[in-house]
Amino acid sequence: MTTVLIVDDEELIRVGLRAVVDAEPDLTVVGEAADGADALDAVRRLRPDVVLMDVRMPAVDGIAATRHILDTVRPAPKVMVLTTFENDDYVYDALLAGAHGFLLKRARPAEITQAVRIVAAGDSLLFPAKVRDLATRRTRARHGLDHAGLTEREEQVLRLMAEGLSNAEIAARLFLGVETVKTHVGNILVKLGVRDRTQAVVAAYSSGFA
Repeated sequence: MTTVLIVDDEELIRVGLRAVVDAEPDLTVVGEAADGADALDAVRRLRPDVVLMDVRMPAVDGIAATRHILDTVRPAPKVMVLTTFENDDYVYDALLAGAHGFLLKRARPAEITQAVRIVAAGDSLLFPAKVRDLATRRTRARHGLDHAGLTEREEQVLRLMAEGLSNAEIAARLFLGVETVKTHVGNILVKLGVRDRTQAVVAAYSSGFA
């Protein structure tokens, strides 16, 4: 059973998301919070697997809340941010803060529940074209990729990660074993000094590498 915490300042949104998630036999909502200020305490008390985090809230927004949760809670939950607008710069900042992906609030119920399963399994929920657009609107600053010492194979893997491919899909594309791809991904994270594959992909976009 995958447990979910919903963080949104609009009660109607929380009620709707709870109904969608609780309708699935393998998912359950363990709690709600109406602001990012309450999210950290709720995560510590309830220990959810996944947090559905509104990116825009009046007191403490989803970016700050995501950063606080991922920096202070161990083991940390997976955080997926929710947004009304797909071109929302707040989404990009949330990804930099460590969110594992983002989803539009107008997504269909099946898309929402599938997204929860994807991030709960440890994969990222990214939409390469949208995230790349968000990245290119910012100043393209180097994120250490020039001097990260990535091997040619690691560069290939990172580019495919930036296309949104899973480890299994990367393995099939490069004719490698999945465990070999996992090793390459782990090496990439260490060399880039990032927390997870989402941040690696964001760094690739921001630097102009991908």
